[in-house]
Amino acid sequence: MLESIKEIELKFHQDISHAATTQDLEAIKVKYLGKKGPLQDLMKELKDVSQEHRPAMGKLINDLKGQLEKTLSEAIDNLIEIEEDRALKAEAIDVTLPGRAKTLGRRHVISHALEEILDILISMGFSVEGGPEIDTDYYNFEALNFPPEHPARDLQDTFYISSDVLLRTHTSNIQARVMEKRKPPIRIIAPGKCYRNESVTARSHVFFHQVEAIYIDKNVSFSDLIATLELFIQRLFHKEIKMRFRPSYFPFVEPGLELDIHCLACNGAGCPICKHTGWLEIAGAGMVHPEVLINGGIDPEEYSGFAWGMGIERLVMLKYGIRDIRIFSENDQRFLNQYSSL
Repeated sequence: MLESIKEIELKFHQDISHAATTQDLEAIKVKYLGKKGPLQDLMKELKDVSQEHRPAMGKLINDLKGQLEKTLSEAIDNLIEIEEDRALKAEAIDVTLPGRAKTLGRRHVISHALEEILDILISMGFSVEGGPEIDTDYYNFEALNFPPEHPARDLQDTFYISSDVLLRTHTSNIQARVMEKRKPPIRIIAPGKCYRNESVTARSHVFFHQVEAIYIDKNVSFSDLIATLELFIQRLFHKEIKMRFRPSYFPFVEPGLELDIHCLACNGAGCPICKHTGWLEIAGAGMVHPEVLINGGIDPEEYSGFAWGMGIERLVMLKYGIRDIRIFSENDQRFLNQYSSL
């Protein structure tokens, strides 16, 4: 047993000489002084020592335990002091250095663009309405004349929270709610964030901002729609913009159209933003479908209306020549600071 005591003492000093952190020392403490350590094993073996030598062996074991505890305590205190000195040196502040300038928060370029768009449309006689980003299938689809088999209802396009609750795919859910509560004339714009389960590319994202306009009254015509779109685009870009209108299908309008404008990012030469066509589709529009009016409690025999929706990010990309929609949500200060004067 005497040899075991000496061997334990030797191994302990070898281990402690290699300890570099307080965590290492705590591990050594558990190894030698823990319930499953060698000192506990020696105490168990005392019963096998003769009655004559047992008191002496017990004293040697207790003396070794006290020595190990004292050595460990001193080593831990020493390492703590060393680690604190290192931490203080690492955190030292050079008071001779100039102070760090504090920068003021700024509006995001999307927020600025949305504010400008709303100002233009309000000046044209529209009022602003808001609505929930989490909505029911009825207000997002059914009230807007989306048949059950329409692809937009598919999970590949829509984020469903449950079978009947989803993240809105457009701000058109607001128009359905407004028509239920208000009688014509209705002349509103509905801005907000939308969500679609799409691949994230330079041209599309899973979330984006949209503004929708809807005008319902007696004798609203297709020419009113075209004139409103043309005036809005000219005011937004502060110049004449080449535009073209193409027939298109949307469940909530009839007839429907898409508005393309000459790609300002490449000046019509062709780039990834416009898929090398020189044109970029920025809005879906049309005359409000009679079924949508009926769902909103409005008589389509007495009233007519138009509606159109645009993606804010796409308009900003065109206006400032930005070629990748993903950069709007990457929080890159180098990008954001370019628009600090807006």
